[in-house]
Order: sequence, then structure tokens, then C-alpha cells
Amino acid sequence: MKAKSEIKLILIFISLFSSGYSFSQKEMEYELFDSVISEKARVYKSNALFYKSTSFFLNKDWDSTLVYTMKQLNNPQKNREVKNYSHFLRGCSFNQKKLYKEAQKEFKLISPDFEFYFIVKMDLGEVALQLSQFKKAIAYYEELLSLSDNNYKYLKKSIINHNLGLCYLHLGEFKKAEPYLIENVKLEEQKEDTLKIILAYGNLANLYYEQYQDDLAIPYFEKAYQLSKKIKDIKTKHNSALNMAVVEENRKNFQKSLAYRKEYEQWKDSLNDQNKIWEVAQLEKQFAVKEKQKEVSLLQVENKAKIVERNGLFYSAIVLLVLLGTTMYFYKEKIKTNKIIVAQKERLDVLNATKDKLFSIVSHDLRSSVNALKTSNTKLLDNLEAKNLDVLDNLLHTNSAIVNGAYNLLDNLLNWALLQTNQSYFEITSIRLFFIVEQTVYNYKPLMLEKNIDFETKILKKDVVFADQESLKIILRNLLDNAIKFSNENGKIKIYTTHTHESYCDLVIEDSGLGISKTARLELLKDSAILSKKEHEDVIGTGLGLQLCKSMIKKNNGKFSIESELGKGTKMIVSLPKTAS
Repeated sequence: MKAKSEIKLILIFISLFSSGYSFSQKEMEYELFDSVISEKARVYKSNALFYKSTSFFLNKDWDSTLVYTMKQLNNPQKNREVKNYSHFLRGCSFNQKKLYKEAQKEFKLISPDFEFYFIVKMDLGEVALQLSQFKKAIAYYEELLSLSDNNYKYLKKSIINHNLGLCYLHLGEFKKAEPYLIENVKLEEQKEDTLKIILAYGNLANLYYEQYQDDLAIPYFEKAYQLSKKIKDIKTKHNSALNMAVVEENRKNFQKSLAYRKEYEQWKDSLNDQNKIWEVAQLEKQFAVKEKQKEVSLLQVENKAKIVERNGLFYSAIVLLVLLGTTMYFYKEKIKTNKIIVAQKERLDVLNATKDKLFSIVSHDLRSSVNALKTSNTKLLDNLEAKNLDVLDNLLHTNSAIVNGAYNLLDNLLNWALLQTNQSYFEITSIRLFFIVEQTVYNYKPLMLEKNIDFETKILKKDVVFADQESLKIILRNLLDNAIKFSNENGKIKIYTTHTHESYCDLVIEDSGLGISKTARLELLKDSAILSKKEHEDVIGTGLGLQLCKSMIKKNNGKFSIESELGKGTKMIVSLPKTAS
């Protein structure tokens, strides 16, 4: 029962927060409110400061809006209506910049006689919800339920019901949340907006699922999943598939759960591809801007040279001084340019070396994986004709392992390349190991079930380290993947912490697998080679993951060690600081 509750919390988190819909009302209401702002700008066109404020607001230039509204409010000649609109524009701008406490202050300065005070209440409810002040948010939203129909052209009743349901859901008052979430579903179904219907179904499903009313929750999860097939929003498809995977896992339908999880991984890959394409486009844009700046600089230098040359024809008395000064100037510029070129060449040599190593790894290991997949597929076709189901099952599992290995290789290559080229972002913060380990282990449970591995974790909730969260996840994924890969059927894997040193917390990933010889163990701990030789030739792997782990552990100010003997399993020990350095 405990495990199921933890999974439900994950589902609620995915459905309520990853979609972004629970806090999306401000964009909708501002868009509809633009015509009102434009009309007020025309009425007070003679007030230059207010007119500029509205212009910047309509152009979504929030910083300029804040500057000119402050100037307007500091103006001694104050019109009550202009003052209210100025505070409103400031509150909206702070809200857009996610400075919610500042937005709250501005909205509270608006007088109740403001003609659109009901929108101010909506904004105050939105800010309170963002600040997790759920009871305050409920008070604001409940007042809005009694509005006349004419006012709802600026507000959406479905959003009010949605947010009231969310507030009560956060407070654990499920009976009060239920009617609002049901009403939200009805209103969204009337509008026939598929994406919002999916989100409404997800919220209602999670309400029931949190109360262990699975017979009510699961149909809504299934409806949301079926509707997600009709839309193009990859993130929603990704979340719907993951929800169904967890639901089926709780129902012990592991085959269905695995199928949904594979679909989830496909959508996850699509999201990653989109992010990578965007990053590449941003880099290309930055490069183009830099190239243009270089061209402008060169043109400026050429123009200066032409001016000097032309002036020299007219002022013969100072020709020598001009030439001397120009020569010195260009000499210094040449020295600077040469230094830049040398530095760029050194960096380019490092990048080329990195590129060559990456190409070498990709060409060798991907070729090996593809060749193994090709051979396995040939056997698969032969046994398909013979309808040898046992062999087919083994071959399909083999193909899955090969594809997973190739995927992990590419993921490690990307992270390793970013690390080598100093493009990875590190933020050292205080982290509780228990939650990071639980999140990472969750995704590997199906793999451990396939090999019937007995898994045990003994991480205390009080164990705290200082590290970068994303790189720590990569380290854990690689070490856990290695432990599973090199473990035999019916093996055992343990994750636990020890405190042998007062400054470090030792995170230990221990398996009962193949083990490593002393020579290979010492070789794996070296930093000189990019890859280490494989100890077991029959297991697919490159060693890049372990090298990536060592680099990331070092960047996290940690230490790495290995304890192992052939045939007696392996302990991978990651020592991380307990305090900020």
C-alpha cells in the first residue's frame, strides 16, 4: 500500500504541474483585456507616461512597463483611475516575471471601486495559488463564482472551478475538491478543447486515485490517454503514457505497463530531440551574430585606415606622425589578434581531439551494436518461420538489450561531450540522497524484474550531500545500469550509505555479479585513457559511462573508488561532500 501511495504522488505531480495549465489563466485574461487597455490609452493619450506604460504592456515589454508606471505613480498630479490602472499593469508585469510577492503587493493597492476589480481578485487568487497560499486563493475564487454572466467574457468559469479544485486537492480536502473538478470536466467537454479535456480528466483521475478509488480513477486516466493520441502536444502524450504505465504497474499488469513505458520513452526521446534542435538553433544564431560583429569591426578598421590615408594627402606636415601612430595601433591590434588566434587554435585542437575520440567510439561501438542487432534479426526471421516461440522470446529480449545499450551509449556520449567542451551547467546545492535514489531506481525496476534481481536500498532520509542534482542522476543511472548489466540471473543489488569520513558521505552501489580483476580495477580508476578495456567481452559496453561518472564526480568535488574481486561482485563507492565547499 505504501508503494502505491508514493506512485500516486508521482502521478499527481505529473498531471497537475508539468502541463502548466493550472496556472495559465493570466495569459488568457490579459489577451482578452488588451482591447480595454488600448481604449484607456486613447482616453488618456495626453498623459505621456501612462500612454507609454500601456504601449509597453501591450507589447509585453514588462520591464519598461514597470519603469514608466513607477514614473506615473511618482507624478504628483494623480488621477484615481490612472493610479488603479498603473497598479494593475505593475501587478500583471510582476506576475509575468514570476515575482509573485511583488505582484501581490501591487494588486492589493488597487481600490475596490476599480471597474474591473473582479479581474484583480482573479489575479490575487492566481498569485496566492503560485505562492501555495491555498486558503487565500480559495477565498478569492469563491467570490468570483457569484459574478454576472457579462463579467465572464473576461474570465473563464472553467478556470475558476479548476483552480478551486486544485486548492482543495492540495489541502487534502477531497470531498470539497470533487464537485469543482467534475464541473471543470463538464465545462471543458462543452468547449471541446481536447488538450484541456485531457488535463481535466487527469486532475479528476488523480483525485480519485489519491483516495484509492481506482474504479473511478482509471477510466479517466484511460480517457485522457485515448484523447492524447488525437493531439500533437508531445508533452501531454508523454505524461499520459507514463500515467498509464504506473496504473498498470499497480494493477500488476507488467506487460501492459512495459508497453506504456516504452511509449513514454519514445515521447521522452522526441522531447529531448526538440530541445536539442532548439539548442543547436540558438548556438547557430549566436555564431551568426558574432560573425556579423566581426565583419562590422573589420569594416570599421578599414574605414579608419582610409580616413588616415586621405588625411595624409592633405596634411603633409603630420604624415610621419600619422603613419607612426597608425603603425603602432595596427601592431598592437595584430598582437591582440595573434593572441586570440593562438587561444582559438588551442581550443580548436582540444575540440578536434574530442571530436576524433567521439567519432572513434561511435563508429566502433554503434557498428558493433548494429551488427549484433542485424545478426539477431536474421535469427529472428529464421525462427519466425519455424514458429519457435521460446527462441523468438530470447531473441526479442536480446534485441531490446542491444537497443537499450546503444541508447545509453548515445546519452553518455552527449553528456560526456558537453562536459569536455565546458557546456554543461553545474549548480552545487544541498540534496537529500533518499529522494534522488528513489527517483532513479524507479525507472530501472522493470530491468531488474527481467533478470529476477533482488534489490535493496538503505538510504536514510537524513543523508544530505552537496552536489549538482542532474549530474548526480547521470552518475546513479550509469552505476545502476552497470550493476544490472554485470549481475547474473537471480542476483542481488544493494544501495546504501556509509559515513567513514566526517566530511564525506559514501554512496555504495553493490552487486553480486561478475566482479573485476585487480588489474582491470586499477585501469578503470585512471584518468589518462578515455575508455578502459572490457573485462567481460560477452557483455555489451564501452566504459564511457564509468569515465563520465568519474569526470562528473570530480566536478562535484567528490571521490570515486571500486572494491571488487572476480566472481565475488563489485562495490562502486561515490564519496560526496556533506558541506558546501
